Amino acid sequence: MRVAVMAAGALGAFFGGRLAEAGHEVHFIARGAHRQTIERDGLKVESPLGNMHIKPANVTDDPEQVGAVDVVLFAVKLWDTEKAGALSKPLVNKDTRVLSMLNGIDSVDRLRPILGDVVCAAPTRISAVISAPGVIVHKGSFANFRCGFLDGREDTRLKSLVDEMRAAKVEATFSTNIRKSLWEKFVFLVGVSGATAGTRQPMGPILADPDTRALFETLMRETEAVGVKSGVAIEGEVEKLMQVASGMGAHIKASMLEDLERGNRLELDWLQGKVVELGRKFGVPTPANEYVYKTLKLLRNGKTV
Repeated sequence: MRVAVMAAGALGAFFGGRLAEAGHEVHFIARGAHRQTIERDGLKVESPLGNMHIKPANVTDDPEQVGAVDVVLFAVKLWDTEKAGALSKPLVNKDTRVLSMLNGIDSVDRLRPILGDVVCAAPTRISAVISAPGVIVHKGSFANFRCGFLDGREDTRLKSLVDEMRAAKVEATFSTNIRKSLWEKFVFLVGVSGATAGTRQPMGPILADPDTRALFETLMRETEAVGVKSGVAIEGEVEKLMQVASGMGAHIKASMLEDLERGNRLELDWLQGKVVELGRKFGVPTPANEYVYKTLKLLRNGKTV
C-alpha cells in the first residue's frame, strides 16, 4: 500500500510506523524540528508492543510531493481539521480512503466537504506522546482502531485495505456501525480527559479515590445521555467502560493532560465543550462537564508569550 500520515504526531506516527515496518510505502507529513529529525535520524517509536526505528523514513512537509495514496491516516489536533484537510487534497483521489482518527465526534462531517465521500471514521484506542523530535513513546499495552463510513455502508476497498493492515500486525477492524464506536470512544475520552486534566493526576489515583472516581463516571454518564438523546444506541456503555478503565495502567493520562503539562493548546472545546453544547441542544443536564470546561477554559489556548 501507499500510505500518507497526515500528520506524524504520536498517533499517526505509531500506526504509520507499524505499516512502514511491514514494508508498506509510508509517507510521513511533518514540519519543523520533528520533520528534520525524522529525515536525519529516522522515526523512533518506543512501545511495550515492540520498538521501531524506521530509517530511512519518507518524510516531507509538502503533500504535493507525495501525490495520491491508497490510505490517508488523518491524525491532527481538532482545531487543525479544516486546514490539514485542505493540505491533504493532493493525497486523495476516488480510490483513496481517508481514515479520520481525530478525537471528538464531528471530524468526518468537517472533512467531507473538503475531501469528499472517501472520508470515514476511525476511532482509535492508544496512549502515546511525542517525547522529543522524531521520537514517539507508546505508554499503554493497547493500540487499535475501527473504521467505517458513518452511513453504515459496506465498502470492499476499505475492507481490503484493513486486511492489509491486519496482515502488517496493525490491529484494525472494519465496521458498519462506526457511529456507535465513535460515540463509545467519545464517552470514554471525555471522561478520561476531563478527570485527568481536571485533577492533574493519572488514572490510578483517580480510580482509587471515591470522589474522583465518581467524577470520572459522571463525566461519562452525562456524555452517554447526550449520545442517547441524539439517537445513538449506547445505553449501558458506561458500566463496560468503567471495567476498561480498571484494566488500564495506573500511569495512563489523556493527551489533554499531556498537553496541559506542556503548556500546549487543549482540545477542550471539542470534548467537554461539545458535550455541554449538545446537552443544551437536546435538553440534557451536563453539570460535571460544564464544571471541567470552566476550570480549564482559561488554559485552553496554551501558554501565551
